[in-house]
Amino acid sequence: MPPPPERRDHARIKVKIPVELHFEDNDTPFRCATADISLQGCYIETMFPFPVDTPVEIKLDANTTLLVLGKIVTCDPQVGNGIQFTKMLPEDIEELRAFLDAIHKEAAEKEAAEREAAEKEAAAKKAGEKKER
Repeated sequence: MPPPPERRDHARIKVKIPVELHFEDNDTPFRCATADISLQGCYIETMFPFPVDTPVEIKLDANTTLLVLGKIVTCDPQVGNGIQFTKMLPEDIEELRAFLDAIHKEAAEKEAAEREAAEKEAAAKKAGEKKER
């Protein structure tokens, strides 16, 4: 059976970013980190997830502090929550976009370097095998 079609408009990037969640009924912030993030939402891992439809104020520490309004859209017991961003300032959207682009570029460069190193190692191994013959 094929996987369900992707519902998101923006791909999520696996990265841990410190976040602070603030809820209406609690003065104490909940500190955690993202498991992944996109321009439209994130996933946090927590043993005690919050109920779906809970509104939340989010402080993201992505090179600078970004303030986001969101709501809990998924609740996975003993795993975590999916959070949809519902309101961000235009400048915060651009900051987050630049941050995610930089992470994506860095990951692509690392992957290319690892692939190149593996190819060189394979070529050296193959050359060594030919010499032994």
